Amino acid sequence: MEEVLKFDTVGQYNAFNRNSTLHPLVSVVDLSKAEPRQLRRMSYGFYTVFLKEIKCGDLRYGCSNYDYEEGTLIFLAPGQVIGSNGADYYQPQGLALVFHPDLIRGTSLARNMGDYTFFSYAVNEALHLSERERQIILDCFSKIKYELEHAVDKHSKKLIVTNIELFLNYCVRFYDRQFITRENTVKGILEKFESLLNNFFSSDKPHTVGLPSVAYCASELNLSPNYFGDLIKKETGKSAHEIIQLKLIDVAKDRIFDADKSVSEIAYGLGFKYPQHFSRVFKQYVGLSPLEYRGSMN
Repeated sequence: MEEVLKFDTVGQYNAFNRNSTLHPLVSVVDLSKAEPRQLRRMSYGFYTVFLKEIKCGDLRYGCSNYDYEEGTLIFLAPGQVIGSNGADYYQPQGLALVFHPDLIRGTSLARNMGDYTFFSYAVNEALHLSERERQIILDCFSKIKYELEHAVDKHSKKLIVTNIELFLNYCVRFYDRQFITRENTVKGILEKFESLLNNFFSSDKPHTVGLPSVAYCASELNLSPNYFGDLIKKETGKSAHEIIQLKLIDVAKDRIFDADKSVSEIAYGLGFKYPQHFSRVFKQYVGLSPLEYRGSMN
């Protein structure tokens, strides 16, 4: 198994990159101060955002490699692993914003962290910035750094956390822009999603896999579940789960016309473990039970 270098505290990560620790729970790390080092797999016990401004080598996240480009943001939640082990040396560049969950406990940011779904995106789903967007990000980092270098007072924590929240809200806007500007890519994913569902229900996969989940579809399309879900929602106005359910009901309606098949056989053929569950879902969407729907078509 490949060795993973773990950082439990912000101070450890600062020391590794030859940066001073101005606050035990948050830092804007200048990666260019670090000594040249070999590629390593790394894990962080805190939220980490990389702003890479030049190409600096491949990183591995899950099964995907990604070569950083100018003006790219990568988001990692605590406990995620990034990087790859290798013999080559490279000089780290760019900035990293790191903040421990303890910094934001009890704040509005802590309550809203679940809204920033890009912390569970894969590296190849990174946020690519325009020059103007990059300047806005640098300005946010600069304000956080100013507060870290300022003498601590009763306003320090609130201002630091507020600026982190402002930065993350800008990232939400910039990701929305990225979904729009990559329209051809998005449409291609939508077409593949539709084809995936068609092929799924026309195969024996419902028997072997069960009901198709958002995670299953995302994996088949080589996307992370959150990125896939956000992309589908922004493009169609419906959640990926809702689209799967609507496709399921559409297929079910066609199969209910076959009077030789019982409701149980139809349910099992769609991937349901229990016919009662199928009947409940069908009635929720159609307003009639499967048998009532069959009767209404006569």
